[in-house]
Amino acid sequence: MGAIIFHIDVNSAYLSWSALKNLEVGSTVDLRTIPAIIGGDMERRHGVVLAKSIPAKKYGIVTGEPIVNALRKCPSLVVEAPDHILYHEKSRTLMKYLSEICPEIEQLSVDECFMDFTPIQNHFSSPEEAACMIKNQIRDIFGFTVNIGISDKKVLAKMASDFKKPDRVHTLYSWEIKEKMWPLPVSSLYMCGSSSTQALKKLEIQTIGDLANADRSIIVSHLKSHGLLLWEYANGIDSSSVSSAPSEAKGIGNSTTLPKDVSDRSEAFRCLLSLSDSVASRLRKNGQLAGSISVEIKYSDFQTASHQMALSTPSNTSQVIYSCACQLFDELWNGTPIRLLGIRSTKLADLSAPKQLSLFDLPSQSNSRSSTDSSSLGQKNSHASPSKEKLAALDKTLDSIRQKYGSSAIVRGSFLSDNSEK
Repeated sequence: MGAIIFHIDVNSAYLSWSALKNLEVGSTVDLRTIPAIIGGDMERRHGVVLAKSIPAKKYGIVTGEPIVNALRKCPSLVVEAPDHILYHEKSRTLMKYLSEICPEIEQLSVDECFMDFTPIQNHFSSPEEAACMIKNQIRDIFGFTVNIGISDKKVLAKMASDFKKPDRVHTLYSWEIKEKMWPLPVSSLYMCGSSSTQALKKLEIQTIGDLANADRSIIVSHLKSHGLLLWEYANGIDSSSVSSAPSEAKGIGNSTTLPKDVSDRSEAFRCLLSLSDSVASRLRKNGQLAGSISVEIKYSDFQTASHQMALSTPSNTSQVIYSCACQLFDELWNGTPIRLLGIRSTKLADLSAPKQLSLFDLPSQSNSRSSTDSSSLGQKNSHASPSKEKLAALDKTLDSIRQKYGSSAIVRGSFLSDNSEK
C-alpha cells in the first residue's frame, strides 16, 4: 500500500472545549447536550456562530450565520463567548499528543491537522484500527471527540473526516471516490463555496460526480484556476504531501479581519495595499528582503485558502509586494465574500547579502509594457512603471516621515475616500 494520510478534526472544537472548561469549574450543564453555540462580540467580528452543539444543529443553525438569526430559530439558545486562549491551550495539548504517536503532523488550524501515517503503518494491523485507537484515546484522555478521515490523498482524507459526525472514522481512498464522493452534492466538495456552487449549477453540474466527468476546459473557462482546482479535487487529484514543518520557518506577515465581508475586488486590493505597506515596512526595519510572497483568504463561511509565488528578485519594496499580492489574489479568489486577508513574506535574505540580477533588472526600452500598476489597485497602466531604485527611494522617504511624525502622518491617496466617509 502507498501513502496513508489521516485528517483529524475536533468535533465542534470551540463548543466542546468551552463545555469541558465549564464542567471543570462546577457547571452542571454540558453545553454539548443542549442547544448552544459559541459566538458573540459583534465589534470584533465574532457576532456569528463559531461552533454549535448537535441539539442546536437540529434547529437548522449553521456555522457562520449571524447570532441574531440563530436566536430567531431557537429563542432558548445558550450563547457562550469564545475563549481563544483556552482553545490554543487545548490545541497545543492535542498536537503534542498526536506528535508523540507520529511526528509527521501538519497542523491546518487550531482544531485540525493531517498526519502522515505511512512511516508507522507497520505497527498496526490496519489504518482503520490505528485511527479508532487514536480517536478513542482522545475521547478517554481529553474528554472531547474527533473525526478521522483516512485516504491516500490529503484532500480525500479531509473530505472523509467531514462524513457523518461525531466520533467517527471514515475512509475515502482514490478507488472509493466514485461510490462515496461522487454522489454528494457539489457544495460538499472541499473549497467549493456558494459562489462556485451557483456557477456550477448554471452549467447543470449538481453532484461532485457531474463535476468530475465534466469537460475540464469548460470548467476552467467559467471558474478560471479555481475551477481547475475543483475539477482536480472532484477526481481525487492531489499531489501535495504532509508537511510536518513550514518550508520557511522564518517570515514576516500581517493579516486583518475585515470590519464587514468584502465582495468587491477593489476593496480587497485596498486592504492588500495596506498589508503590503505593513509587511514591507517591517522587512526594511529588519534589514531583510523577501524571496517569496503568499496571500491568505478566509471566506465568510470560514473556509481558508492560500497561494504563494517566488519573486524574480528578493525585495522589500511595498509596490513589488503589493503587485505580487494582487496577482496571487486574482488567481486565488473564488468570488465569495471575504472575511480575512493576509500577506506573508518568506525565504528572507539579509539586505547586505549578494543579489543575483535577473534579466528583468536590466535597463530596457520596453518598460512601458509593464503589466501591472500597483497604484491603480491592480489595473493595467499604459505608462512606464517606476524603476526599482525610485520605488526604494520612495519607501525610504515614507519610512523617514512616519518614523518622525507617526504612522498616520502620510496616507496613500487610495485610502482618502475611505477616510472621508467616516
